[in-house]
Amino acid sequence: MSLATILAAVAGAANSGGFFALGQYTSHMTGYLSQLADNLVLGNLWVSLIAVLALGAFITGAGFSTYLINWERLHSARRQYALPIALQGVFLLLFATGGVFTSELGRLFALCCLCFIMGMQNATITKISGARIRTTHATGMVTDIGIELGRAAVALSAPASGIRPDKSKLRILLTLVAAFLGGGVVGAVGFSEIGFWFALPLGLTLLGLAGPGLRLR
Repeated sequence: MSLATILAAVAGAANSGGFFALGQYTSHMTGYLSQLADNLVLGNLWVSLIAVLALGAFITGAGFSTYLINWERLHSARRQYALPIALQGVFLLLFATGGVFTSELGRLFALCCLCFIMGMQNATITKISGARIRTTHATGMVTDIGIELGRAAVALSAPASGIRPDKSKLRILLTLVAAFLGGGVVGAVGFSEIGFWFALPLGLTLLGLAGPGLRLR
């Protein structure tokens, strides 16, 4: 639970960083799908290409994380999550260097890098939790909170129904949403003040989380 909370906070900070540094919320793939559809109709091919690259980077990150986790399960099951978390930290450090590039291609690299990280993290926490939570997917978490509150309302109005909320899941979801929000506030302040370089402490945080596991490999 502590790991998921830290990852959610980092995701919130990185997502806010994407907006302040790039003008894009990089965990929001629904938005990119809508952006792609709208701009294909409008004939804005450059914007459509950006959406395609963002979606592709997110999917590739999720696939890469899943590959690493399953590879580790075959070779060192006890440390199966250390390597993907460490690599997310490395990619956040690379994202920090995106501020060095002032060209449009440099910013596009930074966008794809951050989407790749988001995909990696979403897949990693999905595998860790058995698909119960996804730290970069706030829409899903908020939906699940609503579902549990609805079940609680049924339990109050019709106790004999046997329907009960999953209090443990609800507590986890509320904690993760709060962590994502808190991380977002910190990220918004950090990226607005110092730009891309604020990704450095985020990357170092993930490397610190993964360090013990990597040392014991």
